[in-house]
Amino acid sequence: VEDTQQVSLAAVATESWETAQTDDADFKALIDESTTVRADRDRLRHIFENLFRNAVDHNDSPLTVRVGLLDDSKTATGEGQRGGFFIEDDGDGIPEDEYDDIFSHGYTTNDDGTGFGLSIVEDVVEAHDWTITITESQEGGARFEITGVNFSDRPTDSWY
Repeated sequence: VEDTQQVSLAAVATESWETAQTDDADFKALIDESTTVRADRDRLRHIFENLFRNAVDHNDSPLTVRVGLLDDSKTATGEGQRGGFFIEDDGDGIPEDEYDDIFSHGYTTNDDGTGFGLSIVEDVVEAHDWTITITESQEGGARFEITGVNFSDRPTDSWY
């Protein structure tokens, strides 16, 4: 990742939700619009879009997908502060014994899937020098946590 800018995390997540094929699932951005991260905006959108589609493709309705800050990120303000954010759903979740395989190129549990979506997510996360892990959401669904993110108080460089 070479072309980064300050972007509103909530704005990119919301835009990604609007362009991803999310059927009748619900979306909640639990992030203040002023929360910005230094990222390649288009690649950050790929992270969100792939995780959103993955949630919709692997769960039945009704489904809610949430994006929020990790607890230690609520105080991560100022230039250079590192923290993280999550993308989670209230669906069926991912069995813990699949956690090590889930980001492998070509791994899928869907007969129509390519197995590329989550490996792309991991590649883009790592290209930003971030880390992604998977766990279970409080509702039993999948929760992806992205850490090592640089937060800032500076305004965004884009029209968001």
